[in-house]
Amino acid sequence: MRTRLTHSLEVAQVGRELGKELGADPDVVDAACLSHDLGHPPFGHNGERALDAAAASIGGFEGNAQTLRVVTRLEPKVIGAGGIPAGLNLTRATLDAICKYPWVKSGGPDLAKSTRKYSVYPDDAPVFAWMRQGTPAGRRCLEAQIMDLSDDIAYSVHDVEDAVATRKLDPADLFDDAHCSAVVASTLDWYGPSVARSDLEEALERIVSMPVWLRSFDGSYASLAHLKDATSELIGRFCSATVAATRETFGHEPLGRYRADLVVPREVRAEIQILKGMAVHYVMSPRETEPVYYQQRTLWPISSTRSTRPGPTPWSPCSPRSGGPPPTTLCACARSSTRSPRSPTCRPPRGTPAGAACCLRSCEHDWTQTRAGIGRLRSWRV
Repeated sequence: MRTRLTHSLEVAQVGRELGKELGADPDVVDAACLSHDLGHPPFGHNGERALDAAAASIGGFEGNAQTLRVVTRLEPKVIGAGGIPAGLNLTRATLDAICKYPWVKSGGPDLAKSTRKYSVYPDDAPVFAWMRQGTPAGRRCLEAQIMDLSDDIAYSVHDVEDAVATRKLDPADLFDDAHCSAVVASTLDWYGPSVARSDLEEALERIVSMPVWLRSFDGSYASLAHLKDATSELIGRFCSATVAATRETFGHEPLGRYRADLVVPREVRAEIQILKGMAVHYVMSPRETEPVYYQQRTLWPISSTRSTRPGPTPWSPCSPRSGGPPPTTLCACARSSTRSPRSPTCRPPRGTPAGAACCLRSCEHDWTQTRAGIGRLRSWRV
């Protein structure tokens, strides 16, 4: 089973080797890869969107900016002059490598993108300015670019591996034209047209034509070993092509910091994108319609309220008294029940007393489960 921790270890493994091959400092790359998800909340992007909405009145929440805050302020290791927290007291080079989007909100080269993606909150601007002294505005150092690509490689390849291993993706489907067209369409719908349809189609054809690609999967030891071989082959394919292209452009001297930019071949970007699209089509997109996805979104505002009284808050999405989900929508508290159009009470899950108000019980249950962690949650965005 993969978690954020195992993912970060996999990213670091890819990034360190890329850094060595290109002459960047492998320790700096390693630290950046291990740190890149520290500020991201539970429930992935679903949780991040919920926190951003909850924190809108104080500037919003962004996982990458929270990462910088964690390593420079929140992690209690070093105290600076005057008792000011200094976080982990990392070097400029390491902090710079961690910054995937080196600008404040709406301050990047692409205004629309930098409104959503940024690596520094306004009140962390002093440490950001210190870190970025003498660097080109808006440009990422090579180590940050390596970290970003390693992240893409690791999660695109391993998400597909997990989808196959859990039987959500049947490799045989990708030899069917209808399935391939659907995967390409899902990729474009989810990630936009940054990679052209024709490039995605050609990338998918190249991947399924690889000798190591699975034609079927039955869960046996041999199939699992074959799947791991395919994973390793894809990672090596992407890394080797990127190193060769970067060296061809910038030569064979050590290329750390701002002496070069990472050159990722067009074909590699397309292949990574279509792998991400496979995960979208077979795992991520279907998951958004599951009740647990709605539960995750409602858990954050319930658990972060400052109220100390159990029960639903006046604005809770699962409170019948505040309107709650519209009739016939999936209820947050029962995975398979639907809200009756005549009553705020759902068909209760097993073990719920007869006649209990399902949504009300859900909020009280969520409160009980999360109360112990509320102090930690409050400290995330302060």
